[in-house]
Parts: sequence; structure tokens; C-alpha cells
Amino acid sequence: MTKAENRAAAKAWHDERQRQRAEEAQAEAISAALVALDRFRRYLMQSRLGHTQPLIDAIDDYAGQITGDRTALHAKPSSIGPAKRGPPA
Repeated sequence: MTKAENRAAAKAWHDERQRQRAEEAQAEAISAALVALDRFRRYLMQSRLGHTQPLIDAIDDYAGQITGDRTALHAKPSSIGPAKRGPPA
């Protein structure tokens, strides 16, 4: 490998690493934003301030823009035991 090829390979590797770091930083920023939005959304839902639904809808819309899923901050169903099905046939 010549010096020029080595420089080109090193530059390509550096550029790729910078791109990966930028993607990781963006993912961390989105995660931090979702945590803050979730905290604020829960506060609005549990408070007795009144007329908070427009704010909650705006938070859901923004979460939908940054994640692609408007329900990203909604509570997910959970169960301790097995799924309850209808009576056995």
C-alpha cells in the first residue's frame, strides 16, 4: 500500500468513525428528549391543572415526529401472570 492509498484509507476510516459518533450522539439526544417529554407528559396527566389535553397531544405529536411512533410515550400493557384467554373450548 502506498502512502497515498494509506492516507485515503485512513481518511475514509476517520470519516466513517465520525459519522458513527454523530449517529450515536443523535440517538442519545433523542433518548434524553423522550425521557424529559415522558416525565412532563406524566406530570400533566396526573396533575389537576385542567385543560392539559392540548399539551399532551402536542407532546404525542412531537414524539411521533422524532420516533415515527406517536404512541411511543404511552403506557405499555404489562402482566405479571399468563395471558388470560377465554374459557377453554
